[in-house]
Amino acid sequence: MRTNTLPAPPHAFQRIYVWELPIRFYHWLNALCILTLIVTGFIIANPPAINNGSEAAFSYWFGTTRFIHFAAAYIFVFNLLVRIYWGFVGNQYANWKNFLPLRRAQYREIFTVLRVDILETSNKVIVAIGHNALAYLTYTVLFLVSLFQVASGFALYAKMSHWWLPQLFTWMLPLFGGDASLRNWHHFATWFFIVFTIIHVYLVFYHDYVEGHGVISSMAGGWKFLPTRHREAVQGKSWFTVGKASPPHPGRPGPPP
Repeated sequence: MRTNTLPAPPHAFQRIYVWELPIRFYHWLNALCILTLIVTGFIIANPPAINNGSEAAFSYWFGTTRFIHFAAAYIFVFNLLVRIYWGFVGNQYANWKNFLPLRRAQYREIFTVLRVDILETSNKVIVAIGHNALAYLTYTVLFLVSLFQVASGFALYAKMSHWWLPQLFTWMLPLFGGDASLRNWHHFATWFFIVFTIIHVYLVFYHDYVEGHGVISSMAGGWKFLPTRHREAVQGKSWFTVGKASPPHPGRPGPPP
């Protein structure tokens, strides 16, 4: 059976440079650091019993694991500092103001995203250039948890280090009831990163498939592709997204007649 298809109109999509190179570098380095910290952190919390008949000097695997954990932590910290700096000097999509819901339009979009992506009670397509408002708010929570992990990690490391930096966080030990209690909080916060990563990866693939705007490739090359009919979003007016008069998601039933 022959199917007649109409060619796509010229310039139906506009190519927009969204994520600058420092943001993309931060994203992938941060992902690598978090993965390394999670794996080595679980090994440190519950080290496996490894029997080895070789010389003990050649079996210093646990010390190596701790060194990798500490090295990844330092890279994570300085990478985070670079991201904070870029929030002041980067483009409008990386600006720190986006992460705080300071505008009424952001609150409206947060509830719209909840209805579309979580509750699935709406067919409204949300066209986002940067992140949508709920994603920005989620990354704010991730940033706060990251700060707690950094501070608690340095506090736990302070007794083993003579460097001045870890000593700045020793106040957390009595605040959380000692080393053991703070270590438990540090461990629990790790599960936040695990759950966040699972949801993050799912939503990235979901939006890339449903919207077709190049969400995944944008974090490699920096470019997104948005329909030119959403001129307000393309021109960056009134927050970064629009969703009026948009067609329903593919695979979802349209609104009732």
